[in-house]
Amino acid sequence: MKPDTPIVYVIDDDQSVRESLVWLLGSIDLHVIPFESGEQFLATNISTQPGCAIIDVRMPGISGLEILRQLCDEQPHIAAIIVTGHADVAMATRAMKQGAYDFIEKPYNDQQLLDSVQDAINYSAKFHAQSSQHSEVAHRLNLLSPREKDVLEHIKRGDINKVIADKLSLSVKTIESHRARIMHKMQASSLAELLRLIYQGKP
Repeated sequence: MKPDTPIVYVIDDDQSVRESLVWLLGSIDLHVIPFESGEQFLATNISTQPGCAIIDVRMPGISGLEILRQLCDEQPHIAAIIVTGHADVAMATRAMKQGAYDFIEKPYNDQQLLDSVQDAINYSAKFHAQSSQHSEVAHRLNLLSPREKDVLEHIKRGDINKVIADKLSLSVKTIESHRARIMHKMQASSLAELLRLIYQGKP
């Protein structure tokens, strides 16, 4: 399996449902991992790859909504689709507030589920890409020395080198040197690119 291959996790205590979903999702070449309980799923080392989880609400032991809560807290890159045969407005509202990507009632149309899964995977992939970008920018920022971070704060405010030098009691030449190192460590070729990295987190 390629590193960027999305994974679909199926959590349902009904074996026939699990087997049906594995077949359905496999028919469009998705990589599927089934679980018979919430406990089994939560005990698994979830991949950092993009993906989604199809979660049945009513199961023995940990409920689908509790799985959803823990998933959103610990693995927010996994988009969750809640599936139930006992839906009501209150349950749907609670699931969406907790961070569910979608809420589907049984019996559902196969194409409806496939469309929801594809949308959830696309959402997860975008979330994953953004998280990777933010992590890379955070890493670059951590490379800055305390003094370089001070200078960067003034750059963000739009201060010119002379003003920064006066405020930090340093020479203009020293500020220019700090500024050059900041640009190098942040891998930015212009002030505009530096500010985009900081405020948008996009390398």
